[in-house]
Amino acid sequence: MLIPFVAIIIGFLLLVYSADKFVEGAAVSAKYAGLPPLLIGMVIVGFGTSAPEMVVSAMAAFDGNPELAIGNGLGSNIVNISLILGLTAMLVPLSVHSNIVKKELPLLVLIVLLSGLLFWDGEFSQVDAIVLLAGFFLSIGWSVLSAYRSKGDTLESEFATELSGPLMPLNKALFWLIAGLVVLIISSRILVWGAVEIAHSLGVSDLIIGLTIVALGTSLPELAASIIAARKGEHDIAVGNIVGSNMFNILAVIGISGVIEPVQMLSSEVMSRDWPVMLLLTVALLLMAFGRNGQGRINRLEGGALLSAYFAYNGYLIYTVVAN
Repeated sequence: MLIPFVAIIIGFLLLVYSADKFVEGAAVSAKYAGLPPLLIGMVIVGFGTSAPEMVVSAMAAFDGNPELAIGNGLGSNIVNISLILGLTAMLVPLSVHSNIVKKELPLLVLIVLLSGLLFWDGEFSQVDAIVLLAGFFLSIGWSVLSAYRSKGDTLESEFATELSGPLMPLNKALFWLIAGLVVLIISSRILVWGAVEIAHSLGVSDLIIGLTIVALGTSLPELAASIIAARKGEHDIAVGNIVGSNMFNILAVIGISGVIEPVQMLSSEVMSRDWPVMLLLTVALLLMAFGRNGQGRINRLEGGALLSAYFAYNGYLIYTVVAN
């Protein structure tokens, strides 16, 4: 038990470090290539912060643990909204001004509903996974068009500010892009091994491990990014980072794992417990972001409610494990 636990700790530390370097290398390389700041922020950074979830879920699927991968995708979305946005809003109340973020939120709700439709029959086939991956490429295309059409959006100015500082040399950026990805893969492999070993030792399902330990660990890059952005006054980045990450988690993270290893019999708890929680939190975020008369704001009270939802959900998961 000790060795798998140490493997999880080492995996988490390397995962966070490599994800940060990978995103930095990718963003700087994209800027050298002449891409606009909004496109870099929405696609490159958004994709990069979801890289841990993607690699971990792919590794889990390759190892024959597809429910750990699905739990990671669903659990990361729950963590992102309840824990990360809840904690961020309690530290710094968030105002949502960006029209891009407000357009992405209804799209996120539709993506969540689509995933529920695909899970409804109790399995997750390769065809279902391909549908999600097709949606992923469509969302990338939509993001690219939005980046070129949405001139003057507050999200654009915030990303421009973030990318206005001195840049590392291109060769260094390319090194961290490649090295970050390699370490990301290695650390994900270590993390998945440790998580699966602990799950089997405790008699806990792969789904529960994916929803809790793995989801929390792979969401650490989003936690750091959102808190740092909020403290800088870049509220739309803080919220937009979560919205984009959640879209990628469903479409790409779960989609990739399903292509590699379909699930013939999905745990009934996915549709009776986990997916509804994700849907409710997503709808709650939509309502908060639009607010009254379009004045979106996530205040400390709402942040506390989101944070309470995180602890209540995880407390229930722990209770179900202990009770069984």
